[in-house]
Amino acid sequence: MAFPSDLLDHQRRAAELYAELHAFQKTLPWSRVPHEGWPEETERGRETSGRDATDGWEPWQAAEYDRLFEALRSAAAAVQTHDWWDRCKREGADLVKIRQALKRAPGAAPHGQADAE
Repeated sequence: MAFPSDLLDHQRRAAELYAELHAFQKTLPWSRVPHEGWPEETERGRETSGRDATDGWEPWQAAEYDRLFEALRSAAAAVQTHDWWDRCKREGADLVKIRQALKRAPGAAPHGQADAE
């Protein structure tokens, strides 16, 4: 599992963008567009959370979200289409096992595995 350095770089970039996108999402209103929301309800013993009205996202928030999402898609595509996977297929490797190992490989994540756990 000697991963190429550029594949590790792509994986690390994808992990960083994923974390950045999700941290940014937590700061956003629940709806991208204005919405009147709905009250909390109980139906047949099941509670449904309500939502407050929202004015939606500001234009700069939508632009930043779209930028981060597109960057994450590009980074993920760079990982998924890397030539190294073809070599693994030719050698009959277990691609699922190797893909999971890549996510935990030294240098493939912005933090050590212990930090993520």
